[in-house]
Amino acid sequence: MFKGNDRDIFIDKKEYTGPLYEQIEEAYKFVLRNIKLASEIEGIVRTDKYELPTGAIREMIINSVVHRNFLDNACVQVAIYDNRFEVTSPGMLYGGLSIEEAKNGRSKIRNKAIAEVFSRMEIVEARGTGIKRIISRASEYELDEPEFIEIGDTFRVNLFKSESSSKIAQVSQRLELSKLQAEILDLMYKNPNITRQEIASDVNKTMATIKKHIATLNEIGIIEYLGSSKKGEWVVNSNESSPKNQITESGN
Repeated sequence: MFKGNDRDIFIDKKEYTGPLYEQIEEAYKFVLRNIKLASEIEGIVRTDKYELPTGAIREMIINSVVHRNFLDNACVQVAIYDNRFEVTSPGMLYGGLSIEEAKNGRSKIRNKAIAEVFSRMEIVEARGTGIKRIISRASEYELDEPEFIEIGDTFRVNLFKSESSSKIAQVSQRLELSKLQAEILDLMYKNPNITRQEIASDVNKTMATIKKHIATLNEIGIIEYLGSSKKGEWVVNSNESSPKNQITESGN
């Protein structure tokens, strides 16, 4: 996991060995631990939702193992940045397959034995559908289309975070905010009309805790509340210079 959008400073690093299916599972869990998780309420049902589609994350990691070049001693690399999730695997597309062909569902299997075993273990689904599922899951999240590129003798997939997630991550690092404060900012950015009660419910914290952190965010000038108590909205200031307007305490 890296700070910012390049490999200059890393925050966390893990290396996994052992059976391939265990490596896949551990890498997947690592990613989920290091991306944001929020809750959404539809009617009386509360559901948790990660900032990136978990189906796409899992598919990217599985594909990188199934299709990698095992004659190359390099490792599959899974990286998390402020603006994207990236998976790089040794070996370009196999058998002269082009990226456009792969995106359209054509597949050439480099490691047939691994693909067959993973299919029987129900780790992979129908062949040739992995890239299309990654694109589809990103579309369902209303994210930019994932990027598929060949770099030297490697193949890389980039799954981009939403614009709001990228901006909030940058603000959080610049001001050294806590994880909870970053989650509050993200909720306000995505839904300016969100109430304090809704924020508390989404992050599973008490109202007292939420009010305390909102007061802190207001003191440093990163948020403000504009309008009346019933029709106002939160404004997240992501610029280097943030205003010092006070939040209306009678508001949300």
